[in-house]
Amino acid sequence: MKHDFIDRYSRLESPVHERDARAKTVALFAIIIACVTTPPRAWFAFCLYAGLVVVITVASRVPFRYLLTRMLVVVPFVLAVAVFMPFMHQGRPVVEWGWFAISEKGLLTLWNVAAKSLISVSCVILLTSTTRFNDLMRGFERLHVPMFFTTVTSFMYRYVFIIVDEAERMKRARDSRNYKGRWIWQARVVGYMIASLFLRSHERAERVYAAMCARGFDGTYPRASDRKMRFNDYAFMCLTAGVALAGRLAVIWV
Repeated sequence: MKHDFIDRYSRLESPVHERDARAKTVALFAIIIACVTTPPRAWFAFCLYAGLVVVITVASRVPFRYLLTRMLVVVPFVLAVAVFMPFMHQGRPVVEWGWFAISEKGLLTLWNVAAKSLISVSCVILLTSTTRFNDLMRGFERLHVPMFFTTVTSFMYRYVFIIVDEAERMKRARDSRNYKGRWIWQARVVGYMIASLFLRSHERAERVYAAMCARGFDGTYPRASDRKMRFNDYAFMCLTAGVALAGRLAVIWV
């Protein structure tokens, strides 16, 4: 059972890892908000946001290969936009071949989706990769994020590894019965596995909930004494958010 595929590098030692979870959350979400509200033609602003991501990545010592690999999650969405580009005929055509044409607006839409999604996802990856999960959830609570979100997310983090381990055991049992998966009618076996995994997960959740209620669980977790934000935390938060905000305001003023 592998327990580090979500926050594999959260236990490194770096100036970014030492910062308070609240400071990192505000700073990185400031980059996301500034990025998604920036017009697609503001090339300088996007370069500034990307530069902030690169600087934070270097300071955090998180491998670029790991960051780039996790960013591949947005590729299907970018490809979906690319598939529909020939049908966006508004604007001046840049590439034209018979009925197939790619307009300037289509390319601008593709750039808009790709740039904003990649920068936003990279910020979320850096946040989870530089903050231990318990500290991150506590930071959300201190920022007055709804308790429902933090509680459900905490349960998800604690039990997703058990579900993955259960799925791996089911896969080994399936393969030991000479399952090849070469024919279309054998695909129903995967459907049976998914249904069985869902039922087992639901039954486990009911048992865990009943056990926690029997122990007086009221939706909150006991926490150690909260750490107060220091000068370096405020400096990191204000500097990062300030640079992102300056890039966004520059687009309005120019």
